[in-house]
Amino acid sequence: MHLPIRSGLLALLCVNPFLTGFALPPSNPASDLPISVYSGQTTTGLERGRQHYRAGQFSEALELWEGAAREYQNRGEPIERALSLSSIALAAHKLGRWERARESIEQSLSLLQAQPGLDDRGLVILAQALHTQGVLQQALGQPEAALETWERAEATYAEAGDEVGVSGSQIDRAQVWQTLGSYRRAATLLERTNERLQEQPDDGLKAAGLRSLGVALQVLGRLEESQSALGQSLAIARQLNDPDAIAATLFQLGNTARALPEGTDAAIAYYQQAAATAVSPLTQLQAQLNHLNLRLKTQEGDDFSSLLSAIESNLDRLPPSRGGIYARVNFAELSMTASAQNPTDLDTQLPATNTPRNNDRIARHLATAIAIAKDLNDPKAESYALGYLGQLYESNQQWQTARNLTEQAIILSEAANASEIAYRWQWQLGRILKQDSDISGAIVAYKEAVKTLGSLRSDLVRDPEAQVSFRERVEPVYRELVDLLLRSNPSQANLKDARQVLESLQLAELDNFLREACLDAQPQQIDRIDPTAAVVYPIILPDRLAVVLSLPDGTLRHYQTPLPSEDVERLIGEMRQSLNPAFPNQLRLQLSQQLYDWLLRPIEADLGTHAIETLVFIPDGGFRNIPIAALHDGERYTIEKYGVAISPGLQLLEPKSLDLDRLAILTGGLTEARQGFSALPAVAFEISQIAAKATAQVFLDRDFTRLTLKDRIDIIGFPIIHLATHGQFSSNPEDTFILTWEDKIGVKEFTDLLTVREQNRATPIELLVLSACQTALGDRRAALGLAGLAVRSGARSTLATLWNVNDESTAVLMVKFYQQLIEGPGINKAKALRQAQISLLQDPTYKHPYFWAPFILVGNWL
Repeated sequence: MHLPIRSGLLALLCVNPFLTGFALPPSNPASDLPISVYSGQTTTGLERGRQHYRAGQFSEALELWEGAAREYQNRGEPIERALSLSSIALAAHKLGRWERARESIEQSLSLLQAQPGLDDRGLVILAQALHTQGVLQQALGQPEAALETWERAEATYAEAGDEVGVSGSQIDRAQVWQTLGSYRRAATLLERTNERLQEQPDDGLKAAGLRSLGVALQVLGRLEESQSALGQSLAIARQLNDPDAIAATLFQLGNTARALPEGTDAAIAYYQQAAATAVSPLTQLQAQLNHLNLRLKTQEGDDFSSLLSAIESNLDRLPPSRGGIYARVNFAELSMTASAQNPTDLDTQLPATNTPRNNDRIARHLATAIAIAKDLNDPKAESYALGYLGQLYESNQQWQTARNLTEQAIILSEAANASEIAYRWQWQLGRILKQDSDISGAIVAYKEAVKTLGSLRSDLVRDPEAQVSFRERVEPVYRELVDLLLRSNPSQANLKDARQVLESLQLAELDNFLREACLDAQPQQIDRIDPTAAVVYPIILPDRLAVVLSLPDGTLRHYQTPLPSEDVERLIGEMRQSLNPAFPNQLRLQLSQQLYDWLLRPIEADLGTHAIETLVFIPDGGFRNIPIAALHDGERYTIEKYGVAISPGLQLLEPKSLDLDRLAILTGGLTEARQGFSALPAVAFEISQIAAKATAQVFLDRDFTRLTLKDRIDIIGFPIIHLATHGQFSSNPEDTFILTWEDKIGVKEFTDLLTVREQNRATPIELLVLSACQTALGDRRAALGLAGLAVRSGARSTLATLWNVNDESTAVLMVKFYQQLIEGPGINKAKALRQAQISLLQDPTYKHPYFWAPFILVGNWL
């Protein structure tokens, strides 16, 4: 099948390989402009340039600002010239002209700093120039420098008495703290910003500040606060009768709503209101495109033709701009998706051709976008459109043309330093080469995509859309590369690469779960950690279950079972269900043995040869939700042969053993029923027995509050924290919590308490025990919550449970665990847990895996 692109369109697609790089733009081109700018200037070249900039017409803005700079130089007005030069730096940055941007901002700052006794207006212009310098530093991957610059901007705004400018600088700084993984600092700063904005009069600048605050809170996952700030912004915009501001805020309210549970209907309503209110065709289009995107994602309704037609009619009204290019490309992408879902709906009224008309329509819009990008000298936008045109050829199996277009898109995106686009085209090139049977070339392309994703960690976790689409647009890159590396009979080099990719996938999943790139990864070799441990990496691929085994001597093994991924996940789900005592034992053992045959039977000889004592699993998919200890070889459970630990990756492991000479425990929990959760009467026995075996401080029930937990964790340097209370782990951070006497503490707040303790004390948290938590029912990725809490807490090891455990058996197991840990000669945490589990297994009352299997050790097993 040939893609229906009419003759002459490909002639538009020549690429200039000598374009310089530029940084990632925000979704709103105006968001790099300071909130408080150009007051009172409505007819100058500066203001007309700003209008073009806001419309995404960066070349026109640059030309106007350069003209203004020359005029002010001729008139001997250095402060106005400095303002023009600062604006030039922003436009040059957008166009990838880095040297021009650097020279302009340096000239602007030099002019301003040479002026004696700047008045308030001069100080505001200086603050705006500092804002621009911070934008450039952030775009160049220098967040610490940007943070320092924006602190200076905030101080300068404050000196000038510009409170809105101060608020804008604080919002900028909060974004940098988020980039650096300091979620708590970002949150504190935004709270201060909100207080400051509340004190301002209700005018357009306050509305803009609140809207920016709402977007920042949206990115940080604080959705209810985002709604509140945006709601206030909307009220002010309506009071001022400003339709553009109203539409922009409604659009952001839609973006926040779509991230909320059950928020789809509200989001669609906001997008519809934004489209109906907007004066700007581009704002109207953005709302319509997001509306269509949401409907396609939720499969809500099957008639998309009317919305597509409305969008297409608006495309022709757009002036040439980056926003218009992106709108055309987004329309093309959504048209491809809609066509795949419902092809009969989308045959538009184009002139008859001998090829499918919808493909021709998509190609024409993309070619138009490419031509506009060339005219505007906007290489990033051109890369964006070229890549999607390559995707269109890919979908029609025209491999050579798809490859040529994709390679051109990669050249432009790399030259433009547009990594979030580059990885997508590198991934696309890998897919094309794989389909064209060039496996070695495909592997190279996929490796480049994974490398680029690694450099994008902070950007991905700050982008709500990237978080939502992680499983569609990020995770497959890693999985498809592993698939290629493990094809046929992989070499040791390919196995080593596959292991590293699997480690990187674990890191990416945790980043996505936590919404922040806060994990400090350091590659580790198993032989440097424990010469008696082996690491097992199972990965569920579409057509098979593959396993990579890492042995202490550095040898890697690979084995696989041809099986559709749906069958693997189904059996894992049945295994989880079978661990309920009401389930027939014979069927449970059959399921357990089947999984054992897939995961461990092929490596039994290797494990025996290397005298392996501990199996460390770095699980994938549903394997996170089942206890490996309960797999059965036909005669014995796995736990009867090996200690078992779970790790989110060796690169996140600090390989240090527990210092038994310093064993002291901070322990607390609930025995009484609270907030709809059942009583845990055996907790009193559990904690009293633990306290009898080691130095301990205990706080129970009414003393077990958010405040006392914070105080005791922060003040007391115990290496073990043992909390016997209800809790839940979920794939949604908002549903991951532990229960205190008066309320629930969410995962971010709880782990912030622990990490602050880590930063303030020389004594690390060696072991965090959560002895009554469970993974959320029906959530196949719930164990991400446990892994995320374990890693983010800073604790070297976390002991927790996969399901709601029996109160009495838990107390017995925990007491036995500490007894082994304290009294057992040469024993580590994994071995202590193994002995405790075996003791329950040998007790007729608790021999069923339901009682002993859910306890898993995450992190350092030493």
